[in-house]
Amino acid sequence: MSEITLGRYLFERLKQVNVNTIFGLPGDFNLALLDKIYEVPGMRWAGNANELNASYAADGYARVKGMACLITTFGVGELSALNGIAGSYAEHVGVLHVVGVPSTSSQAKQLLLHHTLGNGDFTVFHRMSSNISETTAMVTDLANATSEIDRCIRTTYVTQRTVYLGLPANMFDLKVKASLLDTPIDLSLKPNDAAAENEVVETILSLVKDAKNPIILADACCSRHDVKAETKKLIDITQFPSFVTPMGKGSIDEQNPRYGGVYVGTLSNPDVKQAVESADLILSVGALLSDFNTGSFSYSYKTKNVVEFHSDHIKIKSATFPGVQMKFVLQKLLKVIPSVAKGYKPVAVPGRPAPNKPSPANTPMKQEWMWNELAKFFQEGDVIITETGTSAFGINQTPFPKNAYGISQVLWGSIGFATGCTLGAAFAAEEIDPKKRVILFTGEGSLQLTVQEISTMVRWNLKPYLFVLNNAGYTIERLIHGEKAGYNDIQPWNHLNLLETFGAKDYENHRVSTTGEWEKLTTNKDFNQNSRIRLIEIMLEVMDAPSNLVAQAQLTASINAKN
Repeated sequence: MSEITLGRYLFERLKQVNVNTIFGLPGDFNLALLDKIYEVPGMRWAGNANELNASYAADGYARVKGMACLITTFGVGELSALNGIAGSYAEHVGVLHVVGVPSTSSQAKQLLLHHTLGNGDFTVFHRMSSNISETTAMVTDLANATSEIDRCIRTTYVTQRTVYLGLPANMFDLKVKASLLDTPIDLSLKPNDAAAENEVVETILSLVKDAKNPIILADACCSRHDVKAETKKLIDITQFPSFVTPMGKGSIDEQNPRYGGVYVGTLSNPDVKQAVESADLILSVGALLSDFNTGSFSYSYKTKNVVEFHSDHIKIKSATFPGVQMKFVLQKLLKVIPSVAKGYKPVAVPGRPAPNKPSPANTPMKQEWMWNELAKFFQEGDVIITETGTSAFGINQTPFPKNAYGISQVLWGSIGFATGCTLGAAFAAEEIDPKKRVILFTGEGSLQLTVQEISTMVRWNLKPYLFVLNNAGYTIERLIHGEKAGYNDIQPWNHLNLLETFGAKDYENHRVSTTGEWEKLTTNKDFNQNSRIRLIEIMLEVMDAPSNLVAQAQLTASINAKN
């Protein structure tokens, strides 16, 4: 072929950057574009239940594979997706949002089309999205259409932020040179300014040389901006005690003997709190210092010797070095730090949580017990997704196995995110390794917001574990305010009928009310293999919650009540 359609060009480019599943919904302004997906071998259309769920799914896929693509239609479709898009933007997740828009002639004539506001303004939705996008493009000229597509894909991948790409319906079938695909999109980072980079590295080395009690603290952007390997080498070379934040779970190997636990300010384990806050040097990799990620901003470092490594700048104490990217700094640091850190004498890291004490088999399930017990069920390489609420806090006390990847939307915190995210993560995991397990923990209240996406899991024969924590309503909200208020109640569902309702043929349902039932289920050899989709309902008391969530809820209620 000497020429291909612009629509096919888009999907060929996405395949080249390892995006093989496209999320979204059909609409009359994108239908001809969706036809082109089926022309590209190995590409599939997920076909979501609604645009919000699709945006959550794209987020989950991108976190596991590095980038995702979401396609919606103009106006009604794209606006339905914006909550999820905003979350991806906030949490540094690379999602390309492609919108099929009315034809260029319809826009020029300002026709009173459906899905518009009725005022002839075809740019309003694009302008809305520009506030939650790293960059945007509205293609109107074939001459620069391919270069704009390439630019949007590169920006999505490199910055790990959302990008908006509008494509008019009359341009999908226009032809472009197929040879353009022969030159790969440049996904490399531009080098740092050499002088600034050298100054940063020399300053860090000076701090390391003088430090007696340094630590490493890994946060969300350690994973998002692909410096997990560099951070692991830094830990191995220096032997500094290493910790993660709630958003950083999975950023470093928790089986490493230098791993000390999760730091959440005042909500931390006392030994972890002491170890972090008494440090005289903190090397902070990829920090996102939101309230729930810091125990309501209760970080209490005793030192001002803090080095923050970010994707687009470095901060050392009170000095900021804009444009200096952490990946290159860490790579350079790894070459020179051994001679400086060789004098460091490793100190003991906080011990692992004590295992649960044996209990009678008929002991009712408690969250504190469950989160401590879960480490026995997890396997190397698991993708572990926890919903905003009790799950996102409970998982902090669960040690992860090697190469486990944690997903929890701690910053944006959109209730219902995790179920849609699980769909996307399951697609991505299947593409990497069909045996890779994807495990969801969500509340039965959160599930009601996005439950339709279980239907899409069934449609594609995906095999996640869906743990539904049933405590009769919004427990996290009850803990913050309104323990007995009606607005924190929900309509009870028959959860064990959901998979059958959504058409599943090969599936399992389980209800767990006691510790004995949990142990029997989770030690079953067949249950530990992701051979089919499973829904496991965990029955809990109404106000049962992890201890750190109870403490966080008290802090949040106090902050909300202040003038």
